[in-house]
Formats: sequence, C-alpha cells, structure tokens
Amino acid sequence: MAKVAAKTVKNVQIKCMVPAAKATPSPPIGPALGQRGVKAIDFCKQFNERTKDYEPDTPIPTIITIKPDRTFSFVTKLPPTTWFLKRAARVEKGASKPGTEIVGKISLKHVYEIALIKQQQENMRDLELKGICKSIIATSKSVGIQ
Repeated sequence: MAKVAAKTVKNVQIKCMVPAAKATPSPPIGPALGQRGVKAIDFCKQFNERTKDYEPDTPIPTIITIKPDRTFSFVTKLPPTTWFLKRAARVEKGASKPGTEIVGKISLKHVYEIALIKQQQENMRDLELKGICKSIIATSKSVGIQ
C-alpha cells in the first residue's frame, strides 16, 4: 500500500491598495484574482458598492481572502496616514529628501483630527491618543511635512 499525503488546503490572502469606488478588473487586481480562479469583476462590484461613500480615488488598503472553493471575502481598512497628511497639507507628493526638504505644513489640530480617525482602526483602538499623535508627527517628518 502506498501512503497518500493529505493535501492541505489553505486560504490565500492578497493585500493591495485600491482606489475607493473605482476598482476595475485591470492590473493589479484582475491578474492577482484571475490566477487564483476568482472573477475580478465580482470583487470590483462588491468593493465599489462598499466604498461608494468614500471620496473617489481615496486609497483603501484591502485584504482579499480567497478560500479553496474559489469564493472570497475582503476587509477594507482606513486610508494610510501619509494620505491624510498630504491631504491636510494640500500637497501632491512628499519630499524627495525628507528631513532637509519641507513640502508643506500642518497644525496640531490636523494631527489631532487624523489621530481621531486613525484611532478607529482595529490595531489602534487600545492606544492612547497621545501616542497616535506622536506617531503621526513622526510620519509627517518622514514625508517632509512640518
């Protein structure tokens, strides 16, 4: 008798940044889902429906979990801190030489407002607002915002 190894079946996770309400089955989403046997258009319809209340083109970090039976679920998170900072400072992109170059300025009120939003995120619920504010200030320095 030959031994047959039990085939372990695992869920596959795909992490990607998708613009709110503008998901399309083109790269990078389409090929990533297509090679795992999932119809990208189904994901796009569900994602666009879920993010229709966001401002268009807001980058939404998304984790797509594909099950062995080719069904999927996904979790959307809040936009990255750098996106909030650049938006508050009204700049398109960060500094090419952070620390020496300053591309914009924001007030402590902006930092506090961003911290309130980020505190809703699952991994930051237990943190104090003061700690989140310090983290946002450090991130702003790395982007070139004073």
